[in-house]
Amino acid sequence: MFPDLFSIGPLTLHTYGLFVATGLVVGILVAVKLGKSMGIPPQHVMDMAFVMVLSGLIGSRLAYVLMNIPYYSAHPLDMVKLWQGGLVFSGALISGVAVMIWYARSHGYTLWQMGDLWSPAAAIGQSIGRIGCFMAGCCYGKPTDHWWGVTFTDPRSIAPLHIPLHPTQLYSSFVNLIIFIVLIILSGKKRFEGQVMLWFLILHSTGRLLMERFRGDDRGMFFGTGWTMTQVLAMIILIAAIIALFILKFRSERRIPDPLNQKNT
Repeated sequence: MFPDLFSIGPLTLHTYGLFVATGLVVGILVAVKLGKSMGIPPQHVMDMAFVMVLSGLIGSRLAYVLMNIPYYSAHPLDMVKLWQGGLVFSGALISGVAVMIWYARSHGYTLWQMGDLWSPAAAIGQSIGRIGCFMAGCCYGKPTDHWWGVTFTDPRSIAPLHIPLHPTQLYSSFVNLIIFIVLIILSGKKRFEGQVMLWFLILHSTGRLLMERFRGDDRGMFFGTGWTMTQVLAMIILIAAIIALFILKFRSERRIPDPLNQKNT
């Protein structure tokens, strides 16, 4: 597609970076708006956004590097070339949740409040960011003879050239857009804290399990099982989220206190 938009001397505007940055900005704006309705000051949202974005970038890149150890062992300097693509959402999710727990406990919020705040933002941010993946050719799909297959021709593209491929990046973008819409609707109707966050984890993990079937890039098999590490993580998150959803629903109906939902005093 279009890995680079334009170059001025040594400065190049990479399409991937532009869309990832746009997704981050839109996600933060969504979180600020939701925060106001939840009584969370915009400054707290912005402060949290900074630490979560930083940890998310580190976590997602580290996960991608670990999935491609042979390549990065031979090309260690490429680990920092984020503009070439290569971010794993599962890595960002793990590091982001860790930071979310720390921030929530440090500022008197609950984990579920923060989860409900940032889940819609994460969905729309990833929806926009995946368009950047499509432009750069990363996260590409398997060869296909369907009419909607996409053929990459730019020599700077990360995807294999001149072969019709599943546009998995666009699949993911569309799925995350639908998840965002569902979560926004749910945010106004939720019955207990954590409901939005857990539905995000359920829907996103289900989408990843399905999406991985069409991915063509090397994902790294999990101990010869035929499953990628992403699929294994998605399945673990899916099961945990479903169990947690039932527990929170039961507690909300029976008015049983949730130890994770206690604010610091």
